[in-house]
Amino acid sequence: MRSPGFKPAALAVLALLAAVFAAAPAHAATLPTLSLGVQDAGQPDQVATGLKILAVLTVLSLAPALLIMVTSFARIVIVLSFLRQAIGTQQLPPNQLLIGLSLFLTFFVMAPTFGKINSEALQPYLNNRLGQEAAFDKGMAPLRKFMLRQTREKDLGLFINLAHVKKPATIDDVPTYVVIPSFIISELRTAFQIGFMIYIPFLIVDMVIASVLMSMGMMMLPPVMISMPFKLMLFVLVDGWYLIVGSLVKSFA
Repeated sequence: MRSPGFKPAALAVLALLAAVFAAAPAHAATLPTLSLGVQDAGQPDQVATGLKILAVLTVLSLAPALLIMVTSFARIVIVLSFLRQAIGTQQLPPNQLLIGLSLFLTFFVMAPTFGKINSEALQPYLNNRLGQEAAFDKGMAPLRKFMLRQTREKDLGLFINLAHVKKPATIDDVPTYVVIPSFIISELRTAFQIGFMIYIPFLIVDMVIASVLMSMGMMMLPPVMISMPFKLMLFVLVDGWYLIVGSLVKSFA
């Protein structure tokens, strides 16, 4: 059973993400001031309100995990990590740079989705045109649409069977708690497929360099020392960053 503060907390997370991504006027993303204090509760309603605030703060602390799990971030950061390992540059680019690039690419890919959340759910809710329940449902709709578009039917069917729920009549009837793990494992599979394709040309370079060194009798020279400059040159000549980033963004279309 969900806690009383679940939907307000989830709506607060959607509002926070939408405020970051939405191409709305600056004043639309302003947040109200919040003052917290501890005092005796005179009525039961005050206790319920305190519990809701606690639930909201708890869910907000999970916002980074939600950003990773329900957006394009996982696929992007995994592919970029595979690319670094395939080139063999160890810690170059550094982790901070890869994560930063992944975040900004995630902002770019998710901008239309969170723009819809902002215009269809957040702004009507802030202007008192929608209640919490309606705003939550409208805010989740674009996010569910994005996740379902990237999710394989096989993965979705797996979690429907594991959840022991009745087979939904339409895709809109699939519960969100089933959609999210299905989306995650679909993203992992896609990221590993892209990573495998990235590895192939660099693996060929390693094999060629190793064969040349063996034929020259240079057994003690590590092939990686010789192959890395060639792999870097190959990556630069084909404009690798342009191809990788372009292909990643287009894979979400």
